[in-house]
Amino acid sequence: MSLKTVNAWKDLPAEERGASVALGNFDGVHRGHQQVVAQAAKAALADHTPLGVITFDPHPRRLFRPTEPAFKLMTHAQQARALGGLGVDLLYLLPFDFEMASFGDREFVEKVLVQGLGVKHVAAGFDISFGRGRTGSADLLRSYGQEYGFTVSIAEPVAGKDGEKFSSTGVRDALRDGHPEQAARILGRPFAIEGVVRRGQQLGRQLGFPTANVEVEDYVVPKLGVYATRTRLPDGREVPGVANLGNNPTTGIVETRLETWLFDFDEDLYGQVLETDLIAFLRPELKFDSLELMIEQIRRDEQAARAIVAPGF
Repeated sequence: MSLKTVNAWKDLPAEERGASVALGNFDGVHRGHQQVVAQAAKAALADHTPLGVITFDPHPRRLFRPTEPAFKLMTHAQQARALGGLGVDLLYLLPFDFEMASFGDREFVEKVLVQGLGVKHVAAGFDISFGRGRTGSADLLRSYGQEYGFTVSIAEPVAGKDGEKFSSTGVRDALRDGHPEQAARILGRPFAIEGVVRRGQQLGRQLGFPTANVEVEDYVVPKLGVYATRTRLPDGREVPGVANLGNNPTTGIVETRLETWLFDFDEDLYGQVLETDLIAFLRPELKFDSLELMIEQIRRDEQAARAIVAPGF
């Protein structure tokens, strides 16, 4: 069974109800999130139910704090692929609107989990909060499970060998500090920016290093600078490269974008959706006094990136 996305919780057909679910925001689907999904999967196998994940669109932070800087770690498409890879059958991408936000913890459990989705089991992280004012907790969820007739499992914190707790906040902090390798350790895979290739100034093509330009949009903005990258094309091919994440201070300030030069590649990618892994941070974004100096630095960046993502080529 392939993953199916469900965008509602009212009046669902029978085949979209009765799942064992993992509950949370799951932004990043990092290794801590994967532990919660694994607990739901164990219950789904034991109880012969579909495996579901409940999350929200938009993220509650976007509703309550709309002026905050962008912070997302993945698009919904990336999230669906990551969860599908974990064996999830049903992704409940529930609308987080003012009705949902008004529910107290009991109302959320009764109206959404029980009456709406008919859950059989709920897995959550140890720090789960739900309901208006975030009054719901792991202990309350257990209590409601006993009252309403669903089982509950709570995942303990997951941490790396150095004791660092795996969290979405940890991923964002690592990216903002220019440490994509640390972010990848928490995520269990590299952080990736996905988007449609847009036409830029085409200056790179004129200078001999054509770039595929993708807007950062709602993603958390990692440290601006140059990265060694690996890009997945729509047909599944992966191409190493080097990218500038920034605002182009040398050639004209633009909205923050990822401009990726794919090594040894010459195909038209305009309008296609690419997903680019940030593998290693090479240097901060710079403003050059001339195009000649910029080109010299880009060639040095190319050599540094090839050594990391395309050694021997």
